[in-house]
Formats: sequence, C-alpha cells, structure tokens
Amino acid sequence: MQTNFLSQQFNAGSLAENSTACPANATICDGTSCVLPEDNFNRTLSVVLSTILTIMLALVMFSMGCNVELKNFLCHLKRPWGIFVGFLCQFGIMPLTAFLLSLAFNILPIQAVVVMIMGCCPGGTASNVIAYWVDGDMDLSISMTTCSTLLAMGMMPLCLFIYTKMWTDSDAIVLPYDSIGLSLVALVIPVSFGIFVNHKWPSKAKIILKVGSIVGAVLIVLIAIVGGILYKGSWIISPKLWIIGTIFPAAGYSLGFLLARIAGLSWHRCRTVSLETGMQNTQLCSTIVQLSFTPEQLELMFTFPLVYSIFQLLFALLILGGYRLYRRHRLKTKTDVEKTAQEEDSKPSANINGGYISDEMK
Repeated sequence: MQTNFLSQQFNAGSLAENSTACPANATICDGTSCVLPEDNFNRTLSVVLSTILTIMLALVMFSMGCNVELKNFLCHLKRPWGIFVGFLCQFGIMPLTAFLLSLAFNILPIQAVVVMIMGCCPGGTASNVIAYWVDGDMDLSISMTTCSTLLAMGMMPLCLFIYTKMWTDSDAIVLPYDSIGLSLVALVIPVSFGIFVNHKWPSKAKIILKVGSIVGAVLIVLIAIVGGILYKGSWIISPKLWIIGTIFPAAGYSLGFLLARIAGLSWHRCRTVSLETGMQNTQLCSTIVQLSFTPEQLELMFTFPLVYSIFQLLFALLILGGYRLYRRHRLKTKTDVEKTAQEEDSKPSANINGGYISDEMK
C-alpha cells in the first residue's frame, strides 16, 4: 500500500469535532490528545539539551573505550564470530520478531511500519554502559555497536524492503543517513581516544573508566527524563502498541542470549550479545518516523519509540539487578567453600582420621 493510503485511515472528521478540547494552536486533536507545534522555547530547550547530552555521551564513550584492549578489539575484527552472531541477532532476529508481533496483534499498517523500523535499527550506545556493569565483553560490545551502526546503512533499507511491502511502499520511508553517519562518528572517535589512553596510560584509564561508568548510568536516566520533558501535550496510543513495546525488548534480550549460547559463546559474551540485541537506537527510530510520515499519521504511532525505550531500559535494569544478586551469591558461596577448605587443611591429621596415627606418621 502507498503511504497516502495509510493517511486516509486517520479520521479527519473526528479531529474537527474534538478540536474544541485542544488549544487553538494544536496541529492534531483527538479528544484530550493534542499535538502542539514546536514553539521557540521548546526548540531552544531541545537544542541546549541535545548539545549537553551529545557532549556527555562522547565523554561516556571515551571512558568505555578506556576499558577496551587494542589487541582484543583487533582480535574480534580478525575473527569476527561474536560480531557475526550479533549481526544475526540485530538484523535477523529483531526484524523478524517485529514482523511476527505486528501480525500477531493485528495492528494498523502505519503502526506495523513503525514497529518494523524499530526492529531494523542498529544497537544503541546505552548497551555499552550496561554491558560494563554486567561484566560483559567490552571489546565485543564496542565492536558490535560500531559494526551494526555501519552495516545499518545497507541492512536497514534491505530489511524494510523485505518486511514492509505488505503495508507500505518502502520508498516512502526516509532513512536519515546523515544521522546514522553522525552516530557512527560520535561512537568511533571518542572510543578510539579511549583505546589510545588505555594503551598508553592504563592506570589513568582505570580511573576514567570508573568515573565514566557512573556518568553513563546517570546519562541513561537523564535521556529518559529529557524525552518526557520534550513531549508537550497528552498522547493516546493503542494498548496493542504498549503490549508490543513491552514484549519486544524482552524478546530481543532473551533470543539474543539464546542464540549466542547456541553459537557456543562464553557466558559473559552471551550477556553482551543479549544487551546489544535488545537495546535499539530509539533516537534514530524517532528521527526516521518524523521524516517519513505526516502529522496525522504521527498521531497513531509517534510515541512507540518512547514506549520501547522505557521498557528496554527497565528490562536492562532488571538484568543488571539479577546479575548483581547472582554475582554476590556466587562470591559468597565461593568464599564459604574456600574457608571450609582452609579449615580442613589446618586440622591435625589425628582429628581427620578419628585419632588413628599410622606408623608412617610417627
């Protein structure tokens, strides 16, 4: 179907009837749900916050690079089995999952398209921060994020062409290659500096890493808050999209971990692949949606990237909390075993064998 056909699904008559419930300057009204034009204050706030967040993100990625060993990073590139598994998860599992969820819940074509766009996006940089906190393979995490962002320039059009033909013309979806390129540059340059610092001054790199990991955790929460600040007006989306937004990231984490384990990767690499699979670049998805659809169509599905980002962060924090509890229990159990072994070793032989002392020990 063509995109102009999709726009006809939106009931323009109902908008006119409910226009009195919205402010006079609202561009879209549906009862109490309003979309307001971007005013000067909101535009200025967006620019300022985007600049601050971009600088913070660059610093965080610089600190993450301080945990990357150049030799190990190059080894992943020379023997890219882990990267290949991540590629299958990112551009195989995620688009297919998005397609199946769209069919299973029988959502509107325009809503199915935005779910597909989310499924075809590359991994987000937040996964690198979470991977650090769950003791993942940072070399693999950085290389996967870099490769998925680079390959997205070709794989996103291909996946969207394959999966969206039944709903819309794939040519109607505008891919912002400049945004993808900027994301790649914002990732590669600071990480490269971090790798260099770790190679030259490893002791200083550890200090930078500790500070950057904390800043990164704060940044993830801050981005979620900023997303809420920049939303003006109330939004009402289909409950089906809320359900999909809940299931989709959970499925990405689970299937990514499962495929990595089947491929024979170690546990810490399985955790890395899982996070890289489930955590998508939601900012890129929002940009594509805004460039590709009319305001009337945005009313039906613009909030979905925000819903996905909320639940992908929530599940990532649950994974982090579960891993930390497991690690604490494991260390506690390991310590108890070691203490028991030391006590056994320190006991006299007579106490161990019931008081009997052999002739050889006399």
